[in-house]
Amino acid sequence: MFEIDPCREAFRTLEKREASKVPPELVSLRRTAFSRFTELGFPTPREEEWKYTNVSPLLKHQFKFSIEQPANGLTAEEIHSFRLSGLAGAQLVFVNGLFSPKLSHTGELPSGVKAASLSEALIHDPGLVRPELARTAPYGRNGFTALNTAFIHDGAFIHLSRGSGCEKPIHLVFITQTPSGPLISQPRNLIVLEAGSRAAVIESYYFLDGKAYLTNAVTEIVLKEDASLDYYKVQREDARNGFHVATTGVRQDRNSRFFSFSISLGAKLEREDLNVLLGAEGSECTLNGLYLVSDGQHIDHHTVIDHLKPQGTSHQLYKGILKGKSHAVFNGKVFVREDARKSDAEQVNKNLLLSDEAGVDTKPQLEISNDDVKCTHGAAVGQLDEDALFYLKSRGLDDENSRDLLTHGFAADVINRARIDAVRMELDRELWAWLQNDHLAGETK
Repeated sequence: MFEIDPCREAFRTLEKREASKVPPELVSLRRTAFSRFTELGFPTPREEEWKYTNVSPLLKHQFKFSIEQPANGLTAEEIHSFRLSGLAGAQLVFVNGLFSPKLSHTGELPSGVKAASLSEALIHDPGLVRPELARTAPYGRNGFTALNTAFIHDGAFIHLSRGSGCEKPIHLVFITQTPSGPLISQPRNLIVLEAGSRAAVIESYYFLDGKAYLTNAVTEIVLKEDASLDYYKVQREDARNGFHVATTGVRQDRNSRFFSFSISLGAKLEREDLNVLLGAEGSECTLNGLYLVSDGQHIDHHTVIDHLKPQGTSHQLYKGILKGKSHAVFNGKVFVREDARKSDAEQVNKNLLLSDEAGVDTKPQLEISNDDVKCTHGAAVGQLDEDALFYLKSRGLDDENSRDLLTHGFAADVINRARIDAVRMELDRELWAWLQNDHLAGETK
């Protein structure tokens, strides 16, 4: 069982190892977060936000904490398959949540763009890190986020100076190895775009071994005035033994633009929390998501978009395809505050069930405190249209190809919204492989 005492021991080990390296404010933050974690514990279905997701399967394991740099022995050739085909740009690689310099390369970054290990940035660029760390992903109500904050150590730090730009995507690759048994890795990522800057970031998760493990990730994103970020999250954890819990917090200033695409292809159990604060006038966010859920998997996406100021715009489209005995959850909340006049919010969730044993709980929500707004939301759960199937079969296609073609068409609407060609093509390949039952998503790596 996942018990508190081993957590305390690992926490003491981390503090001793870094006693002379980290600033006092980080020590205080870690201790406060760990204290809060011991108070909160892990969520249960009795809590409204976790009503449809029971994390007890992952709590059956006593995970070893990854706080030491692993002697992984990996080579660039061995992780080549984790690089998206046709993708050029910097790549930062993390093994069990810890930065691997020998597997990473950042030589292609333009002036004004930093991409580095968070642990190094805390030492060499504290003035850029400390003002933003642990501000966008609060840990007061989420035990997993509190645990990650208590163990803040490594992950990615990306910073763009005022007016700078990065034309090529920055790819963050997180690989889990479990040669010594169940493991928990807790990457902490911080992405800060100063005023007028622009970038694209891809955050990908993979695995190499077949033992149980937990990835407990937190990513904080700060977009200053007129900044623009395209952010892709690709989750390809082990569909049999991998657990993935993640919180992404986004804070936007005036006229900033945030485009996100969440792709869920693996994990036995996944919980994704994406929280966006449109904190200034004219800010805009677009959230897209696609989840492919196979037999034995449980995928849960929770999104919150908070319109705080006038003329904010948010658009959201999440689609899910389920087969076998699988389960998915979508809970999307949009808040329009009293001062957020002229807000425009659109939210849609659609799900396609390919088997009678698959199930979905979907709950789009709007909470509006201003009558000068334009807001819509909707959700749908259904199966393939029999008339459409009949039409395709009457044109010579067999039943299997007809179903695959219709299913692909259902997903294509969201796939085609990906702005990076390498991501769009890879996702299309993954979908066809998933439909053909070559492998469960994530098992090809």
